[in-house]
Amino acid sequence: MTPQEMKAELKSLGALVEGRLATVFGDGATPVRLTESMEYSLMAGGKRLRPVLCLAWAELVGASAGAVLDFACAIECIHTYSLIHDDLPAMDDDDLRRGKPSNHKQFDEATAILAGDGLLTEAFTLASGLALSPDRVLKAIFHLSTAAGPRGMVGGQVLDMGLTGKSASLPQLRQMHAMKTGALIESSCVTGCILGGGTGGDLALASEYGRAVGLAFQVTDDILDVVGDTAALGKPAGSDEAQGKSTYPALLGIEKSRELARQSVDQALAALAGFDHPRADFLRAVAEYILDRTH
Repeated sequence: MTPQEMKAELKSLGALVEGRLATVFGDGATPVRLTESMEYSLMAGGKRLRPVLCLAWAELVGASAGAVLDFACAIECIHTYSLIHDDLPAMDDDDLRRGKPSNHKQFDEATAILAGDGLLTEAFTLASGLALSPDRVLKAIFHLSTAAGPRGMVGGQVLDMGLTGKSASLPQLRQMHAMKTGALIESSCVTGCILGGGTGGDLALASEYGRAVGLAFQVTDDILDVVGDTAALGKPAGSDEAQGKSTYPALLGIEKSRELARQSVDQALAALAGFDHPRADFLRAVAEYILDRTH
């Protein structure tokens, strides 16, 4: 699959996710200001990488994208909530997200906190409503909640704050990012595979691919914070260094960091070696794309 074909497919699957996300709060049951705040961040664009990975892995093992769409949207709700909370003054204190004022700047801190809370909780309303085997749905929810909670993303954010302004070792850095960023990316792959009816071997490969892609994504993100620009990134460039964040370039340098990202992508490709399916070609191209992205 060419990079152009991959980007077209990424856009197509992302549009499927966005179409559903646009209807999530359309029943009028949520206070208007809360709906506006949630949708302000939820519909602010982005690559929709995590829900797309969920859809692709489900299709790879035999399901339809439509059958797992709400679960994929649940993952995006969780990701968006984490961005809203990460930007808060008590956390990373960022004023810009995806080229727009952060949620707490557009609304206020209390509304932003509640918007994050609302999105996190709504995620499990979406995830639990699938018309699939209850066993699969429960197993997928268990995996996702573990990845998003104190053993995953939330715990990783705590480790990140604890390392700010300090010199982290490589094992500390890898643990922090495996929890904060990698866990949700890995879970996007694994839950798609679970919901699609993948075998135990399939699940192990989905986990391996997700872990490798998650590491490559984070390393590339750290590099872009150094070499990118605010207009392309949609958030302040250089903010990691300004805040004393522990990053791969700060620890390893740019070139060694690029080597690590390349190694991680190679590991992701190896996990797909046994799959002969169009979706495997797409997932291979996505892994390569992570190295070349500019935002």
